[in-house]
Amino acid sequence: MIAIIDYGMGNLHSVSKAVERLGYEVIVTADAKEIMDADGAILPGVGAFGDAMQNLKNTGLEEVAKFYAASGKPLLGICLGMQLLFSESEEYGRHEGLNLLPGKVIRFRGDYKVPHMGWNKLNFLQNSPLFEGLEGGHVYFVHSFHAKPEQQSDLLATTDYNQQVTAIVGRGNVYGMQFHPEKSGELGMSLLRNFLALANSRAVTG
Repeated sequence: MIAIIDYGMGNLHSVSKAVERLGYEVIVTADAKEIMDADGAILPGVGAFGDAMQNLKNTGLEEVAKFYAASGKPLLGICLGMQLLFSESEEYGRHEGLNLLPGKVIRFRGDYKVPHMGWNKLNFLQNSPLFEGLEGGHVYFVHSFHAKPEQQSDLLATTDYNQQVTAIVGRGNVYGMQFHPEKSGELGMSLLRNFLALANSRAVTG
């Protein structure tokens, strides 16, 4: 079972349908026990960082997400959900994140179009179970802020948008994708499939 964490801000329907299409049972839930019992969890997100963290705090899901990450079971943040994994964001003031990955989320700065919106090529930087059998390609981004990991080892893939932009991060069982895999064609679905396979293999092996 895959849990999609429902804290009131996220692309819940499209993500849950994508998981179902890949052949996995899925539950959209704000219940701590249901989340902790799941083989894998997804933290989606659309909107502002500060509002999202306040919702997580108000619902008690901030601690649930941290406990889940500590459990060793695979956790995936998508779009704003990926940014929430980091220490802090400067979006509309300074806001603390889940601090599962050290680093800061900052606004794009420069004489170019913001938000970054459209299809961009992924550059895989290191081996990861997420990339099993994949050779890269284009995925779909929509964002005005981007993450700057403190540890280079946490940076799994980038894209180019007037600079190197964090696209995929990972540390241990915690992963994040800045783009929307469920809206990114065959490559996006393949990346999501590989994440779900991690959760499934852990469930099988115990």
